[in-house]
Amino acid sequence: MTATKNTPAKKQGKGFSSIFPFIAIPICFIASTLIYKYVFGDPSHFVDNDPSKDPLPGDYFGTVYKGGWVVPILLGMAFMAIVFVIERFITISKAAGKGNIDAFVRSIKQALDRGDIQAAIRACDEQKGSVANVVRAGLIKYEEMTKVTGMEKDEKIVAIQKEIEEATTLELPMLERNLNILATLASVATLIGLFGTVLGMIRAFAALSTAGAPDSTQLAMGISEALINTALGIGTSAIAIIMYNFFTARIDSMTYRIDEAGYSLTQTFAATQH
Repeated sequence: MTATKNTPAKKQGKGFSSIFPFIAIPICFIASTLIYKYVFGDPSHFVDNDPSKDPLPGDYFGTVYKGGWVVPILLGMAFMAIVFVIERFITISKAAGKGNIDAFVRSIKQALDRGDIQAAIRACDEQKGSVANVVRAGLIKYEEMTKVTGMEKDEKIVAIQKEIEEATTLELPMLERNLNILATLASVATLIGLFGTVLGMIRAFAALSTAGAPDSTQLAMGISEALINTALGIGTSAIAIIMYNFFTARIDSMTYRIDEAGYSLTQTFAATQH
């Protein structure tokens, strides 16, 4: 009954998770464009209230605005990185369950050592999350195999292992979803930042190449464009790389705990069944 009740909610959650990028990405770029135009580009940040002139001394909003049209693209990527970091953090935290995973695995081992399968299943129900779901599926199969007759012990062990593998296959894609977006941002943000840097340097050298005294305004705008785009690109890339590695490590840790619990299941079954 419990599995039947949870199925619609689980499907609804997976459905929203699958369309989340198609909603979040356009919103991030729309928000970045509006912020660039109406916040950073507000006339109050510039000399004579004219965005075409230099930003006021020490006014960082106006300085960022002078980064040029690449800035809203990089801002959108930065917002994407923040949004997907938060989304993955929430999802992976839920997947880990309510309690400490190591303590949960230990409780499963202790219950198996006592031969108390129901206690192990109750521990899974209390823990919740992807790790508990996989272990619970293995425990139910374990209990089923203890009652099956006409099968060799090795065949029963293989059936338990297969059930754990299938449950893991169902849970892992949910954990790894959207990590490819962070991985893409890690490399693309740097390239877009470099592109903006090149555009800024072109503007700066164009100002230097004018006859007579260099155009100081164009020179300053070119340097601002180069440095701001570099900073935004590197900053976004750094966030994406760090958090991608963090989430990957957490997923690997959970996968290891699943393997550990599955190994305990099969070993206990092999030792107790004759």
